[in-house]
Amino acid sequence: MAIISIVVAIVAYFVDQSFIGWINNPNVLWQQLNVSTFLMIVMFGMGLTVKPKDFVVVFSRPKQIVIGELAQFLIMPLLGFGLSIVFSLPIELAVGVILVGCCPGGTSSNVMSFMAKADVPLSIGLTCVSTALAPILTPILTSFYITIYQHQDTTIDVDEVGMFLGILKIVIVPIVLGMLVNRFFPNLSKRVIQYLPGISCIAICLIIGYVIDANTEKLFDNGLLIFVVVVLHNILGYLLGYTLAKICKFDLDKSHTLALEVGMQNSGMATTLAQSFFATLPATTLPGAIFSTWHNVSGALVATWMAKRKERISKQSSKINS
Repeated sequence: MAIISIVVAIVAYFVDQSFIGWINNPNVLWQQLNVSTFLMIVMFGMGLTVKPKDFVVVFSRPKQIVIGELAQFLIMPLLGFGLSIVFSLPIELAVGVILVGCCPGGTSSNVMSFMAKADVPLSIGLTCVSTALAPILTPILTSFYITIYQHQDTTIDVDEVGMFLGILKIVIVPIVLGMLVNRFFPNLSKRVIQYLPGISCIAICLIIGYVIDANTEKLFDNGLLIFVVVVLHNILGYLLGYTLAKICKFDLDKSHTLALEVGMQNSGMATTLAQSFFATLPATTLPGAIFSTWHNVSGALVATWMAKRKERISKQSSKINS
């Protein structure tokens, strides 16, 4: 996924009309797809893989879930806002960065937690809860931080109700439909699930390609700056998530899980919301697209390091005990 994302981003940047020429074309029926459609496909796939037992952790470990959700919706929005101020981002890029920070954790964190040999049930539980809270918290937090950030000569109205309904439509409804299909048509669900990684990969990459292709000139103007901000946003999310976990006396597996859960966002949602609710500021979609590409790379690297670290600590502990 990381390699494919990078290749797609490069092609979209250097090959003009490589994506916008055939996506979101109202003149051709099968081309009437857009960023929202791709995200809905990903979310439907998430719903197919969610089972009732995934919610058991929510009730069996409420303290960990509460701490995780507080970390998710306090650390990342505040980081997005703070980085926008520190780097004096143009308002449209600042809106995009803040929006990424205010979105819930991404499903990629569940995969990375598995790779890191961390607490996968906790990761899935945190993702499910943050996604369920997103229709309420994402619009409120986005509006709050954008209102504070915008300058006196700039007024950006955030449609909180519209964003609430939009998240229900493009995120919650597809997930619920996926869960219903999984519940009442288990055989069909099993056949579809084996193709989900490929389908989700294609959908996310189409989002990345479309956004970068549509904003090539703006990316050239602000590319290095916004890339630095996105990388810092992601890495600081890992570090602060891990730090909070250790302060709360989480064990190693749970600390690794919280770090990944906080650092990896549902940037596809951020990109979709930016395109839908900030259409007059096209560059707001860039931070989400770049984050989608980058966090798959960083997540894989961090998860691999975590797995090796866990193995090393386990060996050291075995030697001490023996």
